[in-house]
Amino acid sequence: MKKIILVSCLLLVLASGASAQGYDTLYRVNKTYTVQMGLHRLYSMQRAAIVMLGNSITYGVNWVELMGRQTIANRGIGGDNTYGMLNRMDHVYSLQPKLCCVMAGINDIYAGIPVDTIFSNYKKMIDGLRTHHVVPVIQSTLYVNTKWKKADENNLLVTQLNDLLKKFAAAEKIDFLDINKHIAPEHALRDECTYDGLHLTAAGYAPWRTELEEIFKKYGL
Repeated sequence: MKKIILVSCLLLVLASGASAQGYDTLYRVNKTYTVQMGLHRLYSMQRAAIVMLGNSITYGVNWVELMGRQTIANRGIGGDNTYGMLNRMDHVYSLQPKLCCVMAGINDIYAGIPVDTIFSNYKKMIDGLRTHHVVPVIQSTLYVNTKWKKADENNLLVTQLNDLLKKFAAAEKIDFLDINKHIAPEHALRDECTYDGLHLTAAGYAPWRTELEEIFKKYGL
């Protein structure tokens, strides 16, 4: 039986359920994913200079208002993992953005997907963006708060994933935004930056905005 835990719009699938379902098809049982995919097809926006790609942490803020820009598209979906993102890259390409800022991995980790597999999927996303002449920006996978379930063991995996991403970004000359240094300096999400141990408050999004503003200026956006 598939075991699915839906917490504040972030779908976390147990590792046992992942084994039964198959890592690469978990997104298909995420109802939020189905709804948002339909909305993405319906939206009137035809072009966006910037796309924010991710899960519910990305989805959880109005990027147009946060950044004060009309040409930014939110393509975060609650509960999504790297397989789900790979499945919907056409929804990024169709907007013909200059930049795509990617944050992924925490749902994969909580579903028991191996770090090496997550990293491999990440590289596929980056390769796809580059093939479509989109500049990728890798954003660190965020740590969870110590009060969140299995925080200690899974935060260790977050560190492993971020180490791989940071080295890859340096080797490929890709911008890497370490949001954790602001909101999780001790490898755990600070209390004031989260309302449930996982999702962000305004205190969590504020330094993220600052990091993005510098990147956008770098690319003349």
